[in-house]
Amino acid sequence: MSLIHHCPHCNSRKVNIRHYGRKIGGALGATAGALGSAAAVLSCAETGAALGLAVGPVGSAVGGLVGALMGALLSGATGCAAGAAAGEVIDNNVLDNYECQECGRNFSAP
Repeated sequence: MSLIHHCPHCNSRKVNIRHYGRKIGGALGATAGALGSAAAVLSCAETGAALGLAVGPVGSAVGGLVGALMGALLSGATGCAAGAAAGEVIDNNVLDNYECQECGRNFSAP
């Protein structure tokens, strides 16, 4: 359900929110966060390897791999949240974020 209750052109109540800015911003932010955090990923891998060393060499290898994956996922999630927030601002202030299903026109919130 959208916040806009009707189309300003044809008065139809069949209005959808498109969220293109939020979707693209979230995807770009997640990618940038996961790829751009090599130092954090290496730090998490070192910590995981050190904790896994208590189990033995296999534990150290598995701990390092799990630590690296957790670092990348955490960085990706943080980047996704930041990108989605920036995209939502763009949706609300720049793009025609609403689409009428009856007449096909796009429009912004009043």
